[in-house]
Amino acid sequence: MPLFVDTNVFVYGRDGREVDKQARALDWLDRLWRERTGRVSFQVLSEYYGTVTRKLDPGLDVEQARQDVRDLAAWRPVAVDSAVLDGAWQVESRYGLSLWDAQIVSAAIASRCTHLLSEDMTAGADYGGVEVVDPFAVAPGDLGG
Repeated sequence: MPLFVDTNVFVYGRDGREVDKQARALDWLDRLWRERTGRVSFQVLSEYYGTVTRKLDPGLDVEQARQDVRDLAAWRPVAVDSAVLDGAWQVESRYGLSLWDAQIVSAAIASRCTHLLSEDMTAGADYGGVEVVDPFAVAPGDLGG
């Protein structure tokens, strides 16, 4: 089962200040790499790059962050094209999400994901067939797949 991953999971995977969240994020990412079921968008990758190079303290070296993004290209990132944007506007209107979150949901739908790993959206919420899972409250083995 493909799982769409929001920015915060990748960021916590690199943030040593939050030891418990880092461990859980790394568990999720390990599973997704092994099973080849991780999905992402270019929006998420751009947010990740900006966060780990400019907001994380200590920040990640620019070259390492770029390599992370290059590696995640194996996950077939979804581009925010006109179809994803139209879908995002529908999600935004129907569920009242911000445009940025709606774009993530729309990209998850375009990726044929039924689950979205995100700490920032409401756990258990269903947005057009995509259920939000808090990756720090649910272990990889508990979701099934």
